[in-house]
Amino acid sequence: MTPIVVAIVAFVAAVALVVMVAMLTGGEDKVDKRLAQLQDGGGSSGPTREEQQQVRRAAQKNLEKIGAIITPTEEKDQTALKARLIQAGLYSPQALPVFLGVKMLLMVLPIVIGTAIGASGMFSPTVDLKTGAICGAIGSVLGLIGPSFWLDRRKKTRQIMLRRALPDAMDVIVVCLEGGLSLPAAFARVASELQVAHPLLALELNILQREIQLGQSTGEALKSFARRSDMEEVRSLSGVIQQAEKYGASMANALRIHAESLRLKRAQRAEELAHQAATKIMFPTLLFIFPAVFLVILGPAMIQITAMFAERGM
Repeated sequence: MTPIVVAIVAFVAAVALVVMVAMLTGGEDKVDKRLAQLQDGGGSSGPTREEQQQVRRAAQKNLEKIGAIITPTEEKDQTALKARLIQAGLYSPQALPVFLGVKMLLMVLPIVIGTAIGASGMFSPTVDLKTGAICGAIGSVLGLIGPSFWLDRRKKTRQIMLRRALPDAMDVIVVCLEGGLSLPAAFARVASELQVAHPLLALELNILQREIQLGQSTGEALKSFARRSDMEEVRSLSGVIQQAEKYGASMANALRIHAESLRLKRAQRAEELAHQAATKIMFPTLLFIFPAVFLVILGPAMIQITAMFAERGM
């Protein structure tokens, strides 16, 4: 029965991880807004929008208090963790304490739940207090490393989306520059044009535009974008723009050449993934398809051989 307890602990950790994702990416999408409108207009007896926001704020405040327990005391460690959160797209000032609070819960709750299950003996007498505590400790280890894996996965997904959107954005920026717009105005126009196709890049360009409006140069704003995304493509774009501004080169020609290199890299990446697909498909083929083929081909022959041996008394 030990695997059952482990499965339960893992399930609890997974549910808590989903709660973490919902809390850190808090915000209402179109479906939530529409449901809130229907509830308000239809006189529903369910919780109002203000009550839901109060519950969210209370939960966030409690998570911040829990996260303060394991918040790194060294400024260097805090800065590194904040950088990882920003690179994953979590820009909220409360992201750090909330993330640490959920991580603390994922470390403590599995031990508590596993110990309680073992003490109650609700599954089997063999699952005693010690076994439940061990299973809870395993779940606690998963809770310790799980949020970091989730954070890295979110960062990687975000980088893939930005990497796919950058060449298209560069083409539109070049067209805007050739049409007579300045570079900040081109960024603003691209952000509005790509709002539907590439919303993540449009959001980053809006942030970049606001930083330019606050007094930063375009190169410095792009450097900040590169730190937020941790992408070499954005760093090279920042270098290209800074060099063009420094030496007075044509910005449109420089960005056109850079856009061509980005498209080439995107095509090469697609070819690389296509070549990897043949290798990746080999493992499920060997594990799942070949056994079934062998069974269909050799099954009748094995039945005939067994019947022949039975007739001869062998």
